[in-house]
Amino acid sequence: MASPVEQFAIKPLVPIHVAGLDLSFTNSSLMMVAAVALSGAFFWFATARRTVVPGRLQSVAELMYEFIANMIRDNVGKEGMKYFPYIFTLFVFVFLGNMIGMLPYSFTFTSHIAVTAGLAIAVFVVVTIIGFARHGTHYLRMFFPHGAPLATAPILIPIELISYLSRPFSLSVRLFANMTVGHIMLKVLAGFVVALGIVGGLVPFAVVLGITVLEFFIAALQAYVFTILTCIYLNDAINMH
Repeated sequence: MASPVEQFAIKPLVPIHVAGLDLSFTNSSLMMVAAVALSGAFFWFATARRTVVPGRLQSVAELMYEFIANMIRDNVGKEGMKYFPYIFTLFVFVFLGNMIGMLPYSFTFTSHIAVTAGLAIAVFVVVTIIGFARHGTHYLRMFFPHGAPLATAPILIPIELISYLSRPFSLSVRLFANMTVGHIMLKVLAGFVVALGIVGGLVPFAVVLGITVLEFFIAALQAYVFTILTCIYLNDAINMH
């Protein structure tokens, strides 16, 4: 039986090497392109013929729009709506990355720390730029809560700074770990089904089905968590605490 971690191996599909750098188009790249193409095709067909009484595709598109819009309004306020395109794109990309990875013979690009770290660092940089652009050097007050005694600065500032700098780490590891562990569990249990045969594998097969349903829920939940944490960080940058 193949190793449970073999499913995470990045394989080059189109080898590309430039100046000693490996820029190959891989199975991970293919799934990312598929996620972008699928989302683009879906929203194009969903909005191509908009009607007052929406059809199924338009209803799903509008529900997704309102879901993210309400998330931004509730956690950031109306000021956050100008960043709706970025947050909506982030949610759809992570959501489809998680869901595509649940299909047989596909690849879960969100199970790689390089991908989730890239997304998390992008969020961190964008939020930090917004914070300084809106508040200037006053944004540094983030690291010293308003009203706190000046004598506590040597303690509070390092704590707040470490907490702020750890955001991309926690954001990336949470998504990466959940997707990786879930797929490993499915692979291991599926191996028991094959090894025990038709009769002996009934119980593991039932467990695999249950965990598969749970994994679909976790895949959607992790996209939601990644997005809502982005909104919370954006709220700190816009409104400060």
